[in-house]
Amino acid sequence: MSNNKEKLFNEFKSPTRQEWLDKIQVDLKGADFNKRLVWRTNEGFNVQPFYLKEDVDKLQTPEALPGEFPFVRGNKKKDNEWYVRQEIDASNAEAANAKALDVLNRGVDSLSFRIPGKAVSKEYVEALLEGIECEIVELNFNTCKRHTLELAHLLDAYFTEKGYDKNKIVGSFDWDPIEKISMQGIDVTALLGIAPQLVEAMKAYPHFRVISVNAEALNNAGAYIVQELGYALAWGNEYLSQLVDAGIDADTAASNIKFNLGISENFFMEMSKFRAARLLWAEIVKQYAPKETASCMMCVNAITSKYNMTLFDSYVNLLRSQTESMSAALAGVHSIEVTPFDAIYETPNDFSERIARNQQLLLKEESHFDKVVDPGAGSYFIEELTTSLANEGWNIFLQTEDNGGFLEAIKNGLVQDDINATNAKRHEAAAKRKEFILGTNQFPNFTEKSDGKRAIAQSGSCGTGHQHETPFKAIKSSRLAADFENLRIKVENSKKVPTAFMLTIGNLAMRQARAQFSCNFLACAGYKVVDNLGFKTIEEGVDAALKAGADIVVLCSSDDEYAEYAVPAYQYLNGRAMFVVAGAPACMDNLKAAGIENFIHVRCNVLETLKDYNAKLGIK
Repeated sequence: MSNNKEKLFNEFKSPTRQEWLDKIQVDLKGADFNKRLVWRTNEGFNVQPFYLKEDVDKLQTPEALPGEFPFVRGNKKKDNEWYVRQEIDASNAEAANAKALDVLNRGVDSLSFRIPGKAVSKEYVEALLEGIECEIVELNFNTCKRHTLELAHLLDAYFTEKGYDKNKIVGSFDWDPIEKISMQGIDVTALLGIAPQLVEAMKAYPHFRVISVNAEALNNAGAYIVQELGYALAWGNEYLSQLVDAGIDADTAASNIKFNLGISENFFMEMSKFRAARLLWAEIVKQYAPKETASCMMCVNAITSKYNMTLFDSYVNLLRSQTESMSAALAGVHSIEVTPFDAIYETPNDFSERIARNQQLLLKEESHFDKVVDPGAGSYFIEELTTSLANEGWNIFLQTEDNGGFLEAIKNGLVQDDINATNAKRHEAAAKRKEFILGTNQFPNFTEKSDGKRAIAQSGSCGTGHQHETPFKAIKSSRLAADFENLRIKVENSKKVPTAFMLTIGNLAMRQARAQFSCNFLACAGYKVVDNLGFKTIEEGVDAALKAGADIVVLCSSDDEYAEYAVPAYQYLNGRAMFVVAGAPACMDNLKAAGIENFIHVRCNVLETLKDYNAKLGIK
């Protein structure tokens, strides 16, 4: 038998880069290549419309192997298994235990207990873990930072008394005082000294991590992907250096840190983020000269974002969290927690929690995402994104270190200012619909009502202080859709929901397109919109609008025809309703001179325009 392997498609010549570019220029018909096809990301780098093998040959990431340093391709060699994690309110030990036993029979294999600090006791731990086989379930605990050490000793005593193999106990503490400082501005730096004691308390448990880097808080505050990446690395390095300075060896210190990272809707970028994060963290830990290469592995729990979740059209949240969990799963994370679709406006119920669990189980049982290690490896696009994100994230890491490290940067407000500026920028982009929120600022459900749903205010995990004035700046976390939701709820609560009537006339294609645009635009505020097939005269359209009880009449036609129709329509309406022109025609100045002041078009700030209309309509 011949040892030569036949290479497929040898008869086809691979086009050169210039041949691709030449073909693209023909198709663009003179349009600017960089403006039309190059993606200018928020992350500080451009993405080309195509890549070739020669581009990837220059990178180092494709040379890596699964389960080997620098772990860009994941921590495992044989499969892509991950833990399906669910958070449980453990304010009542018995109720939390019953719920835990139930969800363990429904596909969950990682439990996250949120425990009140005052509840921590021997009796509480026994009641909470009764009947749970702790050697085969990942156990994660979140309690008041001042009570975590006490909980550690109680758990050690419980595991010892039960005779568990300590090498088989897998879990973590959500102990992260720096999160409290950065998100709320509260000074809890005194708690940082507990870290070495936590490590000592759980030193017999090699797979139990006692310190968390809760960078998902940055994600939920609107941080760009590269910001979350860079600051998470600096955050982790802050804890790592403090542990090493306290006399803990590098292997033990690194093996006790766990990263909780958010997942946004940018599918390929998020997949690449997790790959880049493992790569960079491995390089950081390597500088501390650990004895074991495995100590350089990054342990990541990925949590779907709340930042892009919506109160209106809330089932769209399922689409968001599904693609988010897919990107994390394909990237090879340790565990995934899918946020239930209703979490932003109510305590998740049995239905929403079941759906959240099943979203992951579908990826495993039907899509087999747990079978293949790093399926994105070798993709020109993903390898380029991984490298680009790594470069930009590393720059943020180095800049933070130059500012004295993450804790010092937090104390000086540098991180908070950066994240808050990004959040404000993204809210402005959403207001102008440069950043789409499906069902909220784009393609809203015209007839949906809130039915009393209101966003739940986010609060701290425990009472480590009740100051009204804090010594440090805080990160202002606000969901992207919140401004539009508040606007729509005000309209819904008003005495009369305004009716916007489309006065369609003239050019068929233009009037239909502009009517659709205007309905979409005005429905973002919850206005009742009335579309029409078209009118023969302005007078006929205005009369129909007034008969329909219109509060707003929107003239929908072509730019050329506005010069003919707009002023007569405005004058015939004679102030009996607000008059709006759909578009930004060349004759706009002439129309304004005639008294027409309302125009809606793609360059509008949708949010501010609708707020202005509310004010004119007496909605406060």
